[in-house]
Amino acid sequence: MRVLQRVVMPIDRDPDLQPLYIRDQPGRGADSGSVRIEGRRGLIIPSGNRTTFCTYFNAFAAGYWRRWSTIDEVTLRVRLRGLGTVVVYRSDAFGHRMRVKAFAVNTSATRELEIALPLKPFLDGGWYWFEIIAGDDDIVVEEAEWCAATDRRQGTASVGITTFNRPKFCVELLAALGDAPEVLAVIDEVFVVDQGTDRIEDHPDFPAAAAAVGGKLRVISQGNLGGSGGFSRAMAETLRSERSDYVLLLDDDIALAEPESILRLIAFGDLARTPTIVGGHMFDLLDRPVLHVFGDTVAPYRWWTEAAPNTHLMHNFAHHELPHTPWMHRRADSDFNGWWMCLIPTEVIAKVGLSLPLFIKWDDVEYGIRARKAGFPTVSLPGAGVWHMPWHAKDTATDWQMYFQERNRIITALLHSPYERGGNMIKESLFITIKHALAMQYSTAELMLLAIEDVFTGPGHLHPSMVTKMAQIRALRAQFTDADAKADLDAFPPARRKPPKRGRGTPAVPEGTKGLVRAAAKGALRQLLPVGKLAKTHPQSVVPFIDQRWWLLTRFDSVLVSSAEGTTVSWYQRDRDRFTSLVTRSTRLHAELLRRWPDLVREYQRAIPELVTLQAWQETFAADGTVRR
Repeated sequence: MRVLQRVVMPIDRDPDLQPLYIRDQPGRGADSGSVRIEGRRGLIIPSGNRTTFCTYFNAFAAGYWRRWSTIDEVTLRVRLRGLGTVVVYRSDAFGHRMRVKAFAVNTSATRELEIALPLKPFLDGGWYWFEIIAGDDDIVVEEAEWCAATDRRQGTASVGITTFNRPKFCVELLAALGDAPEVLAVIDEVFVVDQGTDRIEDHPDFPAAAAAVGGKLRVISQGNLGGSGGFSRAMAETLRSERSDYVLLLDDDIALAEPESILRLIAFGDLARTPTIVGGHMFDLLDRPVLHVFGDTVAPYRWWTEAAPNTHLMHNFAHHELPHTPWMHRRADSDFNGWWMCLIPTEVIAKVGLSLPLFIKWDDVEYGIRARKAGFPTVSLPGAGVWHMPWHAKDTATDWQMYFQERNRIITALLHSPYERGGNMIKESLFITIKHALAMQYSTAELMLLAIEDVFTGPGHLHPSMVTKMAQIRALRAQFTDADAKADLDAFPPARRKPPKRGRGTPAVPEGTKGLVRAAAKGALRQLLPVGKLAKTHPQSVVPFIDQRWWLLTRFDSVLVSSAEGTTVSWYQRDRDRFTSLVTRSTRLHAELLRRWPDLVREYQRAIPELVTLQAWQETFAADGTVRR
């Protein structure tokens, strides 16, 4: 009998995490109290209490196992003693709660219950879980687990962690692996691909963390080749070792608060019907009960990533528990899974290749789509997750990353878009570029135009640019005040502006398409006016990041804008000539992209088999003279 998923308790007793594991429902008796957690697997339920395991980490996502695995039945095994009742429930894709079976418990000695449960009714979704009601005496749960009969062997994985100047995160990640011996038992090697200057080996806690994972750790130092370069190195090393069934990709700014997730990913991969990429969910590192996204897809006409249909972003389990979240009971199918935690079979890598050399952004998206085309699906598995810095704490839409966002979005659309000329993507890209220009975010708009120009040079630029592009981006951004971030508002002249006419305050948000068109037209007309003399020496206002909408920024000639992290501020200054140049060049380049689209599709699609080979990546790994092992 193979264990698919063990019932576990939170490691550090963090009260913010408890809603992800158990929900205690105290009774009304005078002697009743809260559930007491005993280690990682056990708990004591006081007399009169009812405890449910219908939670993210302890309910069983039957719909996913029904759709993607070889098993047709799951067995719930519970070891317990005391006086009370165990009740098994299930849900359907609508989230309806249904009682399945109930068992009376009346024993002072440990008793093991085994309940066989069919997966047949879960084609569209649904979960299994159980609840325990303590009677006139406490109930002690020693352990519980979800199992299945199978003859498939236990797979093993190599772990690939890509890092750039985050040694503290990586050391803590290694320590978490070392503190979970049952997880370490299914890991062959741990590759830390260190691409920064602040090396993990120089961190004071590194020796202890390295010792914790035994002789399985290998630190590989190389030049900064971005996420795709670091993760491709981990893929390449895993293939070369010929030991592992999988490579598990982990980001460097995560917390592995629930290492059990790794065992669940491997179990699912072992029992999948076909080699399957299995991903873990991303929780908010700054607000731990919050699940960022339940499943990721690509909107084909826009060619933009979005939450899977019928799911919602930023779900807070502290406020909306699993039993009362109907949409989460419906199975969500994903196009890809972020590489914050993603298990990829080595068989898949051998057949579809390594990552496309994109540095960062869209590498995980493209890989998921490429694998699916080759017959290898991606499953984002509920009950497996890590904690990651949330997107709202990063300003990737205006900083240096916008170059890669734009270029890689276009390239992946050339490779995989089902629509002639990319659907609506080119028109949307044009609008976004113009919005940045209207908002005085000139460096961002320039990066987007550079991205399009680089696409025109063909796929041959991708591998060489892994080594050289960041220096070019830094040099370009250095020319613009909107990219010159400082830590203190007092580093800039104080804001000064003539009072608004009739004391008007903040303008209203434009409503509907007509309102946005009017705002854009007014903003464009303003660009024809000369910049006021005072605005050249003093910002007119200070705009917090939360308010920095393009239609608001178009009303200023000069303004200070804070970053998403709230740590820096930049001075946006209107430049009439720069705006005219950007709009003219953007219109021309997007028209050229539209015209050349069919030829570019053929060129990039012909090149991809070579771009993702081990040999092509080996040449890139060796291209920077600082590479060392």
